[in-house]
Amino acid sequence: MTATAPPRPAAPASPPSPPSPGRRVAGRLLRWWRQLTAMRTALILLFLLAVAAIPGSLLPQRSLSQSDVAGYLAEYPTLGPWLDRLYLFDVFSSPWFAAIYLLLFISLIGCVVPRAIEHGRSLFTPPPTAPRHLQRLPESAALTTSLAGPAALDVVEEELRVRRFRVVRREGRSGPEVSAEKGYLRETGNVLFHLSLLALLLGLAGGKLWGYEGSILVTEGQGFCNAFQQYDTHRSGPLVDGEDLSRLCVDLDDFQAEYEENLTAASYTADISWELDGADPVGTTIGVNDPLRVGGDRVYVTGHGFSPVFSITRPDGQTFTDLSAPFLPADLGTMLSQGVLKVPDLGAGSTEQLAIEGFLAPTGVLQAGVLTSIDPQPLDPQVGIDVYTGYLGLDSGLPQSVYALDREQIDRGLLNRVARTNLAIGESTTLPDGTVVTFSGLKEFAALQVSHDPGQVWVLGASIAVLVGLLGMLLVRRERVFARSGPAPDGGGTVLSIGSLTRGSADTGPRFTSLTEDVQAALAARADAPASTPAARGHGPAPDEEAPPS
Repeated sequence: MTATAPPRPAAPASPPSPPSPGRRVAGRLLRWWRQLTAMRTALILLFLLAVAAIPGSLLPQRSLSQSDVAGYLAEYPTLGPWLDRLYLFDVFSSPWFAAIYLLLFISLIGCVVPRAIEHGRSLFTPPPTAPRHLQRLPESAALTTSLAGPAALDVVEEELRVRRFRVVRREGRSGPEVSAEKGYLRETGNVLFHLSLLALLLGLAGGKLWGYEGSILVTEGQGFCNAFQQYDTHRSGPLVDGEDLSRLCVDLDDFQAEYEENLTAASYTADISWELDGADPVGTTIGVNDPLRVGGDRVYVTGHGFSPVFSITRPDGQTFTDLSAPFLPADLGTMLSQGVLKVPDLGAGSTEQLAIEGFLAPTGVLQAGVLTSIDPQPLDPQVGIDVYTGYLGLDSGLPQSVYALDREQIDRGLLNRVARTNLAIGESTTLPDGTVVTFSGLKEFAALQVSHDPGQVWVLGASIAVLVGLLGMLLVRRERVFARSGPAPDGGGTVLSIGSLTRGSADTGPRFTSLTEDVQAALAARADAPASTPAARGHGPAPDEEAPPS
């Protein structure tokens, strides 16, 4: 006998080699990417973007009014600087708002684009095969008929095509079957909704980057050109340069304000003349909801008020006429307004400056010795003014409002009040040095706003597409119907099994019941067709027809 060698012990399995550093980094990045592009992350970022925009609507923003921000900082000297460090006065240009916006873009792109590609492929993919157990579907039924299996499936196919299903006939593992599907527009609407939302955000971002906006008060007979230096307040995107502004100039020829019987404003209309790139002036009329659209810009009327007109006669006979300045409404119900007219130059040989500060009442009355207005229409214009002479501080290099005096100049004694009086149109007051100030008339001014938003059309189209996609998601149902034929248990006829699966709707019973009733009626009609009409069944010619020669 030969001795057999003992079996060799199996070699110990070598431990798996650890992944390389590059693969670990790639795996970690892939996990982060999947987390960022998840729909849940996109919804969280969209919510954070809405929350981040709240301070921009509650706190003054530098892009809209630097004077309001300066006033807030002066009013809250402790809290204001901390808010400023957090960019809460520049919310929409802050790094943290831009980070949320950018992450939302990336998340939506990574989430929607692959989904759109997959949906595009599904449009060319036939309906899936029927499940083995149709009776386990949410809606199912078994119909018996004397027709053969193929003829019964023909009836089902016809009924489904009438209902605009996409139908596929195939030989399945459990016998001949029909698969049908419709409602692809539901997923199309879902993809369109999210792609349009992405386009909407892109349009808004484009408008912020390349758009600008300026506001100015223009008195009748005056005008302005589209330049940041001429606006009272302006906002521009970071990619906008002064040379990018269109060469648009606008003159205010006339302004009309109409009022209801209860003295509320009914309409504002402004007759303007405009010119673009040095062309001939063109006259038109604009209103609150009827702006001028030219050169990619829109000129709106956003409000109105009054500009009192004064004339000043110096002791030496030198006269300054048609001096006016907008007085801002303090009470929109009666248009009681306040403001100041600053006259820095009183002619040659004079070093003094003059300012007229006070109230304007379009329909003035005295109540307890105080001038007030009882009607917003200029029925009896009166002014209550204080006249100051001295140094206005306009050339001091420090910014000051054009609608109010610099109180510091008054406190320092550089600007002194020399007269206080109430005047109607045509009345005058004489200052101690012999200067005569006359309230000579009243003009109206219009608050005009020039806006340029290159993403406006894009945003409009994206908004419409969002609504269309949302309607598709809400109104269209994704529905699948399967049918399979098999022999009846007693060996006579056919059992037709039908099942339905519907997404996005809990009440599918009536639709499926209507389908099965129509199929049952069609099966009965086909089965009850006379056997003597073989042309209907495809078995040969009718009895009174001659059979073709073989």
